[in-house]
Amino acid sequence: MARAAITVNNITTTASAIPAETNGDATEGHYVATAAGTGGGSGVWLLVRNADAGGAHTISIGYPVVDGGQAVTPKAYSIPASSSRNIRLGSPKVHGTRTNIDVDSSQIKIVAYKLA
Repeated sequence: MARAAITVNNITTTASAIPAETNGDATEGHYVATAAGTGGGSGVWLLVRNADAGGAHTISIGYPVVDGGQAVTPKAYSIPASSSRNIRLGSPKVHGTRTNIDVDSSQIKIVAYKLA
């Protein structure tokens, strides 16, 4: 199977319900479109929640581009038990049109946002 897309939700001036979280897939992973016009762009950020009360879990943000033939090493974030973190994604001008996301557990819950 392939990585599953995470929808980028727009935040507008009107109040809106919080979108449903995407359960982390530790086997296949996910991706977020980061190109302008695809719901992404450089203003995309992730709300990441660890639903596990028993321990920390990790989310890794990777960019499928190369710099002079060298792959860019994914950035790993440890999310403490029962905690949430915001992670801002990089610019598509630097990191390409897609951001890969890997998790170590389905206890990681993800929502992607951008300002509309």
